Amino acid sequence: MDTDTFNEIYDVIVVGGGNAGLNAAITAREKGAKVLLVESAPILMRGGNSRHVRNFRCKHDEPKGVLRGEYNKSKYLEDLLSVTNGETNLDLAEILIDQSEYCYEWYVSRGVRFQNALRGTIQLSHSNAFFLGGGKALLNSLYAYAESIGIQFIYDGKVEKIEIEGLEVKSVKVNFNDVTKQVYCQSVILSSGGFQANTKWLNDIWGEASDHFVIRGTPYNDGVVLREMISNGAATVGTEKQCHAIAVDARSPKFDGGIVTRIDCITHGIVVNNDGKRFYDEGEDFWPKRYAIWGRLIAEQKKQSAFVIIDHKMIREFLPTVLSPYASKDIKGLAQLMSIDPDILNNTVSLYNESVHEGQFNHSILDGCHTRGLSPEKSHWARRIDEPPYYAYPLRPGITFTYLGLKVNQEAQVINGENEPFKNIFAAGEIMAGNVLSNGYLAGIGMTIGTVFGQIAGKHAYQ
Repeated sequence: MDTDTFNEIYDVIVVGGGNAGLNAAITAREKGAKVLLVESAPILMRGGNSRHVRNFRCKHDEPKGVLRGEYNKSKYLEDLLSVTNGETNLDLAEILIDQSEYCYEWYVSRGVRFQNALRGTIQLSHSNAFFLGGGKALLNSLYAYAESIGIQFIYDGKVEKIEIEGLEVKSVKVNFNDVTKQVYCQSVILSSGGFQANTKWLNDIWGEASDHFVIRGTPYNDGVVLREMISNGAATVGTEKQCHAIAVDARSPKFDGGIVTRIDCITHGIVVNNDGKRFYDEGEDFWPKRYAIWGRLIAEQKKQSAFVIIDHKMIREFLPTVLSPYASKDIKGLAQLMSIDPDILNNTVSLYNESVHEGQFNHSILDGCHTRGLSPEKSHWARRIDEPPYYAYPLRPGITFTYLGLKVNQEAQVINGENEPFKNIFAAGEIMAGNVLSNGYLAGIGMTIGTVFGQIAGKHAYQ
């Protein structure tokens, strides 16, 4: 948008141009609102972390589109509570689950296409709908639709100030094209993500350990809007250390590596730290429920690094990786490539192999393959590492998004420290995901949070 043709009065301003922001903007516009969407990234990088997504989790009581079977409310809620250890806002969680049932049709009717669920280590065909072409295709479809219905956009737009009087926003100061404009509005919807790309903020929390973190997504989620709202008295949920953090290849780029940096073979082997010792149960539960704990676990290890070890019989049983693993004909040779004491690693693998109680291996169920007398035990999918060559991937914590966020009510209104809602400030997506995800993660639910609460925010922002 050119600064000369820029209109400074809107019904609704949406801050953040990812999936949540687009759902909010489209919903408000379809109600008749004049909508401006402010995206901090340039046009070729638009969309925040949504650029890297593949699917969203959807309630359905019978087959729906590409979704097979059923995934009812009780099962959805059970899965959510199992990964959050029951720490979630149940009212918001039930709204999320109930409304997710209608999101598939919403997307399809606005030009988004889906593919059959991927097969392999991620068994999600009954619960998650996969976007054809992934996140970029999703965003392109939504942006094209948004443009067709008259939503206006600012790219490279930096929010400098949210002007609030009492419990009501009056305007937003936005810098774009090196000009700061004061934009007046009836309502604001905040969908600008977490603060994971703010390395200074991470360092304040984690210290030097954060120097070893990989940021899987956009470098534009810097938490500026989140911090601005906190300074304006907004209440928060979650803690600064809680985040969606998984195991990624230690050789990944610092920012924006996305899905291809993920290492999916942890349940197929064993994970050791730099001392060559195991430190957690690799087979605790299905990968979609437990993959997001591994970033935090690795962050607690020395040098914030670890290695996953598998043998030849498992090398084709998971999603292909961009970078090749370390490989050797024996464990001691592999240890040298990993810069780990060969005798210690060899002993770790030997003890593991001796403890394996092999049943009928089946990675699609919680099978009977487990260890006995080992600490920590491996609960499922335990197979001896005994078929050369042997492989290892170096691991680092890969942060997707942080859980510290804005507290909201059932209408997606932001709440202040006195537990009062701001009259015309709403939030959707990662910036409020901590209301549902106080800890833990369920594959695809981040997109569902953005979709459902984006639509709720868009509905209530324009009355």
